[in-house]
Amino acid sequence: MSDIRQRKWIVLIGVLFAAAVVLTWAGCRGPEEPAPPAPPAEEPYKIGAIFAITGDASSLGIPEKNTAEMLTKSINEAGGINGHPLEVIIEDTEGDNTKCRTAAQKLLEQDKVLAVIGPSRTGTTMAIVDLFETKKVPLISCAAGVMIVEPVREWVFKTPQSDRMAVDRIIEYLKPQNITRVATISDTTGFGKGGLRELQDLLPKGGMKIVSSLEYDRDATDMTAQVTKIKGTNAQAVICWGTPPGPAIVVKNMRQLGVKIPFVGSHGIANQRFIEVAGSAANGVVFPAGRLIVWDQMPEDDPQRTVLKEYAQNYMEAYGKQADTFGGHAWDALQLVSRALEKAGADRAKMRDEIENTKDFVGTGGIFNFSPRDHNGLTKEAFVMVEIKDGKWTLLK
Repeated sequence: MSDIRQRKWIVLIGVLFAAAVVLTWAGCRGPEEPAPPAPPAEEPYKIGAIFAITGDASSLGIPEKNTAEMLTKSINEAGGINGHPLEVIIEDTEGDNTKCRTAAQKLLEQDKVLAVIGPSRTGTTMAIVDLFETKKVPLISCAAGVMIVEPVREWVFKTPQSDRMAVDRIIEYLKPQNITRVATISDTTGFGKGGLRELQDLLPKGGMKIVSSLEYDRDATDMTAQVTKIKGTNAQAVICWGTPPGPAIVVKNMRQLGVKIPFVGSHGIANQRFIEVAGSAANGVVFPAGRLIVWDQMPEDDPQRTVLKEYAQNYMEAYGKQADTFGGHAWDALQLVSRALEKAGADRAKMRDEIENTKDFVGTGGIFNFSPRDHNGLTKEAFVMVEIKDGKWTLLK
């Protein structure tokens, strides 16, 4: 055999041997194996949210829920928190204390959340504060009652401006008008009772006498009886403490019965629902509120304006509706939790410490400065006075 033919046979035998090896290996390997799995994603940070999404306080809870969902989406689209996706588990209290407590227990015991934002109401908040103190989990309430944070509870905070601050601002508004006699009317919820307590304490100190003090059930649909009693007094103004729809019904009944004295609301009416229910009777109503509902009327150099504008525009883009104070409370609460997670990670005690040590946080409700003695972090300067004119919020200069 020639050398050339011999070399060809050697090459052919080598090729056949290599093919046999490949076929044998493939048979042992079986069907094509998947690529090695990607490294597991970071575990989500679980946060609870408890809002009055249905029921008579839904005008508070719906914007809070919307805001929590909007902000969660924004955080996750930006990469989460230190690589961890944020998971917010939302529960509906229906404005009911018992259902709120059940929801809180589920979030704490079953979902094992790192913190909770909400509830929407003072009463529902007070129904669960003991759970968070016992479980040692941070709670940032979206309700206003000063009783939530006074006395200070180690694990409980809140973002809305307190009712005491609101009363201070109302007194500052009424005194220059030489109003010394007022009638109060408040709902029977925790928010209403807390506001009434502050009115009874602070109005006399401000040189004002309460000539009539009335209450109404939160599900009342007519206040004619109460307004008739107010009409029979020498009151120079009415101060109403509650959240929609109650205060809107009060002012409607006042106008229907020809009671023309000023109507001053609490910060609980800083919600479009008030205007919708009150209609034209809302015009002329004055109340203290955070800057959110009048952000576009604030000076360009106001330190909150940029935050307020961004939140308001994002909310309008996402839901086709104006942002309101109550959604803003949820924005502030979830931002505080997110900031704490970024610094402390999934450690509840360290998160609590981060929240308590928050300084100069520009939120929708004001500029927050928490401390071991102050778990609200705001002053009365977080309020401005607002008047409703032609169905629109108008900043009082």
